[in-house]
Order: sequence, then C-alpha cells, then structure tokens
Amino acid sequence: MPEKHYYEQINYTTSYFLPYLYTYISNFDGKEILEIGCAEGGLLKVLSEKGANVTGIEISKPRVDLALEKNPSLNIILGDITATDLPHKLNKKFDLIVMREVIEHIHKKDETFRNISILLKKDGFLFISFPPKWSPFAGHQQIAKNFLRYIPYLHLLPKNLLYSIAKVVGESREYVDEIKLHFSTGCTINTFEILSRKYQLTPIIKEFFLFRPVYLQRFGLPKLKLPNIPLIREMITLGCESLLKKTF
Repeated sequence: MPEKHYYEQINYTTSYFLPYLYTYISNFDGKEILEIGCAEGGLLKVLSEKGANVTGIEISKPRVDLALEKNPSLNIILGDITATDLPHKLNKKFDLIVMREVIEHIHKKDETFRNISILLKKDGFLFISFPPKWSPFAGHQQIAKNFLRYIPYLHLLPKNLLYSIAKVVGESREYVDEIKLHFSTGCTINTFEILSRKYQLTPIIKEFFLFRPVYLQRFGLPKLKLPNIPLIREMITLGCESLLKKTF
C-alpha cells in the first residue's frame, strides 16, 4: 500500500498539480517549497526534479523511512507541524507550502496555521486540500474490509451503535475508533476560512468538488465541481481545494 501511495503522489503531481501551479509560478528554479505531511515523498520528488529546493515534514516514521529509501537526497524531517519550535528548526521561509489531506487529522489547527504564517514568505502561496468534516466520507470509512466502506455519513452514528454494527459484519472495534477519531479532528470549510482570515491568507482559488482531481488516478472519475453554497458545501463536498497567498 505505501508503494501504491508513492506512485499515486507522482502521477497526481505530474498530471494535475504541476499544471495547476504553473498558472501562478512560472518556474520552480530555486523556489523553496515545503510539504506538510509529505508521506512517501512522491510530490517532493517531482518538484525537486523541476528545480525546486524541497523540504518535507512528516509525523509518521515508517513513511519518512520509505520516502528516504526511494529518494535519499530529499530533505524530509520527522516532526509535527504544530510544534512551537518548528519554524526555528526549519530555519527558512518558503515560497510555497503544500498541505494535502492533512489538516483534517490535526487537533491543533490554530497552531498549524500560525506556523504556516511564520514559515511563508511575503507573497508566498499555501495550497491546502481536505474533505470537510460533515462530508459523506470524512470518517475515512473506506478503510473498512467490507461493504461499510461504501456507506456515506457512517462516522456520524453514535459510537456504541457503530460497535454493534461492526461486530455483526466482522469489523473490529479499532475500525470504529479510527473513523470516530477522524471525525473528531475534522475541519469544516467555515473553520478553514476563519483561520485563513485570522492569519491573513488571502484566497486566490477556492474550489469544491464532488469528485476530487485525485479520483482520476484512484477510480477513473473526472473531476466534478460543486457550487459554493453554505451548508450544502459542508455536507456534500468530498474535497475542498484552495490556493491562498500571504500578502503582508
């Protein structure tokens, strides 16, 4: 599975993310780029080959180990984006920070945005994507071994009821604990917008998807956008993607 993720990251970056970025960044020569939650490092590998100076931070040691096994020259740090000493530890500022499918797993969201604001250069960009907390599969229930992976809003059910359902269909209590954890740490679009304003990160692009761009690699589905309608966007959007700029 980690190998699969690595190659998905490379394909996503090459086919979708690079063309997306080229609209705002004409070339990557010498650009300082940080990826928060870089996992196996596939995205960093591609951007490095385009001339960027890349740095990754990842909280999972096995993922860091695999990333460095695949690309020993990558600068990947085992660490936590919410740590107060992280800006000092990195000791540089960045032209672009990328955070894909990460903010929904972090309890300390304010600390995360504070560090991002410190680490970004003036006129630097933040790209962030996440499934909103109230969206159909925000519990990551697709990790189930059986049909539960296809049931939307499963994570909204009471935990004791989920334990009973899991027992009947042969899923573990740990599965229930995990999807409820994902829900508890989730990020609403409204929270994301409040934190962006607080740290003076101005949206350049904000898009809502029923079918996210990465679904083309995973399921062969073309991206499908949704309108920006309050409440509806929180409940139906499978992916929110934004490019923001630090202008102070």
